[in-house]
Amino acid sequence: MVSTYTNPEYPYRRSPDQDAAAPAHHPVIIVGGGPAGLAAAMDLALQGIATVVLDDNNTVSVGSRAICIAKRTLEICDRYSCAGPMLAKGVTWNLGRVYFGEQQIYEFNLLPEQHHKIPAFINLQQYYFEEYMVDRCRELPDIDLRWLHKVVAVDSSRDATSVEVQTPEGNYRMSCDYLLVADGANSPIRESLGLESKGQVFEDRFLIADILMKADFPAERRFWFDAPFHPDQSTLLHKQADNVWRIDFQLGWDADPEKEKQIDRIRPRIEAMLGKDREWELEWASVYTFRCRKMDSFIHNRVIFMGDAAHQVSPFGARGANGALQGVENLCWKLAAVLEQRAPAALLTSYDSERQHGARENILHSTRATDFMTPKNHVTRVFRDTVLDLARDYPFARRLVNSGRLSVPCVYDDSPLNTPDSAAFGAQMRPGSACTDAPISAPGGEQWLLEMLGNRFVLLASGQAVAATEVLEDCCRQLQQRGIDTRLVCVDETGATASAGHIVDREGILAQRYDLRDSALYLIRPDQHVCARWRDVDPQAVVAAVERALGATLTQEQAA
Repeated sequence: MVSTYTNPEYPYRRSPDQDAAAPAHHPVIIVGGGPAGLAAAMDLALQGIATVVLDDNNTVSVGSRAICIAKRTLEICDRYSCAGPMLAKGVTWNLGRVYFGEQQIYEFNLLPEQHHKIPAFINLQQYYFEEYMVDRCRELPDIDLRWLHKVVAVDSSRDATSVEVQTPEGNYRMSCDYLLVADGANSPIRESLGLESKGQVFEDRFLIADILMKADFPAERRFWFDAPFHPDQSTLLHKQADNVWRIDFQLGWDADPEKEKQIDRIRPRIEAMLGKDREWELEWASVYTFRCRKMDSFIHNRVIFMGDAAHQVSPFGARGANGALQGVENLCWKLAAVLEQRAPAALLTSYDSERQHGARENILHSTRATDFMTPKNHVTRVFRDTVLDLARDYPFARRLVNSGRLSVPCVYDDSPLNTPDSAAFGAQMRPGSACTDAPISAPGGEQWLLEMLGNRFVLLASGQAVAATEVLEDCCRQLQQRGIDTRLVCVDETGATASAGHIVDREGILAQRYDLRDSALYLIRPDQHVCARWRDVDPQAVVAAVERALGATLTQEQAA
């Protein structure tokens, strides 16, 4: 336990399902009340899908754990209406500094441009992050949170899934259309089904030491290679909420994890870094080993794995929890479409293919960062140190320095849901890209583009495409009649007045970020990823692109 935070205790409550004569059936059961499980419950609830969330504990994370929350994750949480308290409590940062020995070799700004609602990163202890998510879940009537309900058995087939749940008052059974599993890196459900998460364990260990202190250090990411206070090893410093500072010390493979968590081993390291006169208190400590691994498939019959249960990366680069929430938003709009029979079950295979791509990308970056930070032999050590020396003076070398490539949204370039470009566009905002935010004027006042997206398909029209408003509105009506919620948003020129269905790009930021010159029409998925764009208006092409994004080109064999 930590001195600056008291873990809430959520009450166990008996469910009517425990007294049912036959096992109750639910559309979706979620196992795990961590970030991935809670996010999935919120996402589905906002689309009208009821869920039961089972967690074997009755509180949030113990210890700060994952603290770096990326811009895209916060944008997702903003759509869930729980980002406000996170931004208010978290420590905002955009700037990072990299040192070699005593000398700073370069700095970087993760969000150098203005006109964004959300910062590049905030640092916020995972227990706060989860608590704010739980608070939001409790506001949504379609979410049934059940604490101290532990899944002890899963029976899965291609047609149905059932679970046995253990509680303080005995066991009971339920069934569901889909079981979403977010029960952690060592997933008991994955193991019980005989499934593997394959990958690499790196022979190095790091100490996390969270300390409480008042200091005037800037809220920046500071990373040292061969730190003068920790010779031949790496160190990382971050500021968190409540005047808690995260320090990561590289220890080496031979370090004893239990001994290194003791205060008599931690104190000399921190005093060497901060000086013996600095006052501080130890809040929390942990020793971790780098692991990069994933399942070959995230879908087993009607059981779908998410977060660390599906894929795990080393912590440098903040790609674990951030990647998990990107996976959740990828999955949930598809699952809602399948459950509501607006899309074939084969659509779910695109969750696997797109997020396998995301997991490979995260593992690649994490592996490269780990190899750069922890050279395995003399040759790789000489190469790394040479790069660091050159980076002091030469920008080209800075691109080779890797202290953790920080999380950015995954681009699904090869997704089967994309419609290829048929006209010339810039590389930004290509099909597969997560939408970039921009300030706009709307009928309700000054807003942000992303606030108008999500949970539906959106046609974003500009320039000459706006002149075809009637045609596009008819397109949307056709799709609505088929149960496909589609909204038309027209971007009017600077100086116009915002009106129903029309926004104004007063500063030209939206036009710049989306290459809206001449004319442009974008089709945006419910998870705020672009899936098609055109320079002209062809209603048949629009309908075909929506159908493709809903899995029309995927085969039933892929769903098997």
